[in-house]
Amino acid sequence: MTDNNPISPPNRRRLLKDFTASMGLAAIATAHGIKNIQAEERKTQMSERIVKADGIEIATQAFGDTAHPAILLIMGAMASMLWWPEDFCMRLAAEGRYVIRYDNRDTGRSTTYETGKPPYTFDDMADDAIRVLDGYGISKAHVVGMSLGGMIGQLAALKHSSRVSSFTAISTTPVGTDTSHLPQTTDVYMKHSAVAAEMDWSNRDQVISFIVKDAHMLAGTAYPHDERAARNFIERDFDRAANFKSATNHFMLTGGKAWQGRLREMQPPLLVIHARLIQFFQSNTAPCSQRRYPEQHFCGWKAAAMNCIRDTGTKSSERLSSIQRFESARSDWGNALIRSF
Repeated sequence: MTDNNPISPPNRRRLLKDFTASMGLAAIATAHGIKNIQAEERKTQMSERIVKADGIEIATQAFGDTAHPAILLIMGAMASMLWWPEDFCMRLAAEGRYVIRYDNRDTGRSTTYETGKPPYTFDDMADDAIRVLDGYGISKAHVVGMSLGGMIGQLAALKHSSRVSSFTAISTTPVGTDTSHLPQTTDVYMKHSAVAAEMDWSNRDQVISFIVKDAHMLAGTAYPHDERAARNFIERDFDRAANFKSATNHFMLTGGKAWQGRLREMQPPLLVIHARLIQFFQSNTAPCSQRRYPEQHFCGWKAAAMNCIRDTGTKSSERLSSIQRFESARSDWGNALIRSF
């Protein structure tokens, strides 16, 4: 199988395999287990804003002081901004960062479209990241993208390099690159994802049950999985969405052709973070990204990304500093992420 996302026209079944796992579902499988924030962190300001630009609306939330360096968080396919745990955002803000998360198109409270006919591309989603910055009057930000959000972030860093201070790619795929030589998904996960192809995505109970199971499969094995917390969160995320079914439009996106084979042109400093032990892949696929970028730093860890955010949230948020301190990026993932900003 050839995987050239986002260059080649997508196949629904293939994207269900590639992107259902890239939803960042492991994030909330345990997100609500994150340690309690300190009293001073509870004072962190959080505001909401709808950014309106070019005929679309993008729901956003911001944490912290606008005078601090900005971090823009981009989540994966079918996942709203809530999949970036609020406590994690608040920890980053408490360390002197202005943190913004937002709903991608067709998720949460942002603009939604008719199911099966998305009038936008990956390029448009990369431009959305810049629209969010413009909406906040921010000239430049550190961008962090997970899964599909990492692919969007790559295009944003390529197309709008002057607006991206640094880019951190978490559990993602290099865009416009043939990855067919890498280990593919496990048979167990393929069987599970096949259910999604025929599921009624407007049926609340079916969708929630599927995503809860998906979250468990993608949570990794290094940390315990809290299914009750996962279900509670997923129910809230579903009910918050203007039209949850429209998020399946992410399966059908194309774009990025202008950047095919040009990842080495990326100018912002890059940090790649990738899991080693999750049920989705048959073995480690991280070295692919290591070979694609000449000036990048790589950190591998045992668990799924957001499980680590849950269990090392305090450690990671305390260590956010400058991207120049890459000498520590080879230790644990928390060190790597912290020192990328």
